[in-house]
Amino acid sequence: MGNAPKPMLIVAACALVDADGRVLIAQRPEGKPMAGLWEFPGGKVEPGETPEETAIRELREELGIETKAECLAPLTFASHTYEEFHLLMPLFVCRRFQGIARPHEGQAIKWVRPGRLRDFPMPLADEPLIPFLVDLL
Repeated sequence: MGNAPKPMLIVAACALVDADGRVLIAQRPEGKPMAGLWEFPGGKVEPGETPEETAIRELREELGIETKAECLAPLTFASHTYEEFHLLMPLFVCRRFQGIARPHEGQAIKWVRPGRLRDFPMPLADEPLIPFLVDLL
């Protein structure tokens, strides 16, 4: 029993910001853990990938958007212990990207003013990131 060390999961997330200062959030689809909760797009950092490369790949796969590492500004990070793992999640801000965000994985997406982010239920790890976005935007 006791506190066996939990595996560390590194997930890169990105707050996409449009010209109006709104932030894109995506709803986790049915069948995924934490389905129905809203989150910043992103995903697990794969072996050999930098967090920036992960964010760029995930934005392409999830939303059909292209951006470059120099358009990603590190803002803050989340460090949160879930039951099965410890999550370390760097959050980037991206204001420069090509394409129109469209859901490619069956998820719902919304552009939200930073002050309204708390109106959407989010995973526990995402919630502490909101004040940084409110301050920034």
